[in-house]
Amino acid sequence: MASLLFRNAEIVTDGTRKVGDVLVRDGRIAEVGKVTGGADREIEAKGKLLLPGLIDDQVHFREPGLTHKADLSTESRAAIAGGVTSFMEMPNTVPNAVTREAVEAKFTRAAAVSPANFSFFLGASAHNIEEIKALDTRRVCGVKIFMGSSTGDLLVDRPEDLERIFAHAPVPIATHCEDNPMIKGAEAAARARWGEDVPAAEHARIRSAEACYKSSLLAVSLARRTNARLHVLHITTAQEISLFNPGTLKGKRVTAEACVHHLWFDDRDYARLGHRIKCNPSIKEPADRAAIRRAVAEGRIDVLATDHAPHTAEEKAGTYFKAPAGLPLIQHSLLMFLDLWRQGVLPLETLVQRACHAPAEIFGVIDRGFIRPGMWADLVLVDPERPTTVTADKLLYKCGWSPLEGHTFGCSVAMTVVNGNVAYEDGKLRPDAPMGRALEFLPVRR
Repeated sequence: MASLLFRNAEIVTDGTRKVGDVLVRDGRIAEVGKVTGGADREIEAKGKLLLPGLIDDQVHFREPGLTHKADLSTESRAAIAGGVTSFMEMPNTVPNAVTREAVEAKFTRAAAVSPANFSFFLGASAHNIEEIKALDTRRVCGVKIFMGSSTGDLLVDRPEDLERIFAHAPVPIATHCEDNPMIKGAEAAARARWGEDVPAAEHARIRSAEACYKSSLLAVSLARRTNARLHVLHITTAQEISLFNPGTLKGKRVTAEACVHHLWFDDRDYARLGHRIKCNPSIKEPADRAAIRRAVAEGRIDVLATDHAPHTAEEKAGTYFKAPAGLPLIQHSLLMFLDLWRQGVLPLETLVQRACHAPAEIFGVIDRGFIRPGMWADLVLVDPERPTTVTADKLLYKCGWSPLEGHTFGCSVAMTVVNGNVAYEDGKLRPDAPMGRALEFLPVRR
């Protein structure tokens, strides 16, 4: 493995921005600061930002069973092109990943095709508590509970089932919080008024703030009663923010995540993009977006991620009840965060804390998420002066489209390094880059 030396980069880590050098040797960061020696390859990084590789704690890569939309190979490559070096993938594949055997099959597949590092959630059901209890806590990132917005075995909404999972999960619990009965009632009312042609903007009312708050309140209450380690995914409303404490992660048992599209879009964008930005929970009002941004700054929202969820363009072109929820974002999430920084919405140090450091800390990822000696060398070099325009021909998603097409970002990803190997450089994936590694976690996280 060739050693790398980044010279004169603006290093962003641990709440600081300092110009210095970073030496990478044997896959790990060997030195940070003023490096006096050399390396097999030296990279002049003056004027560029060097960040830890992003750790995306919520993606849907659709394999197995839904690979006409996406797969572990295509979407992990899009992640690398976007500076995301590690991902945690969700269980709503076909079959649902509700057994240890199904999760292990994903690990085996990812080891063969993913240039990014990886882990997988086990899906909770009303019937798999013994699978949950027996999880390998050093390999599996968490248990995912769909407390709404799901069907079949993955929908867990009976109090006794939820109580049992919260009481016994040996790893962090990640929840999708929407109240299913409230949503079903709103859908019925919308169908009665519009039939199949429900306007796209009504999604913000059907998947309402009240439905989100009711379910999030239940999850937080259960976690505090059982002392579970809870991570509430994709917060979308001003109401929910009051459920979470501001400040640093120290001592928190309940944490929250926001996704980049909920910081970027609001319900005025449905007029332009329609079902292309339909997602669950929904993109809501400008006031909700503003509140989420404030909560990220305050530390009430601890993590930033994507909920990357591809569907084909043909599927998204359907009428309201046929168009599936979810959008592809992972190739441009870092550039979206950087544009928010350039616009003065959030400090760069805060964005790095939420997208790199906090996922590592919350899930107990070993030796990743920071630029420190001894850590795995997962790095992204950003050119803050070279714009990036999103065009269909540059997309690496299997679905082949993005809601961001035509937008020009102020920055670009110049290089992505995974486990000390250059995986992406100058707009191209490196075909010789090794596959990523399974993430490892601290063993006792309850």
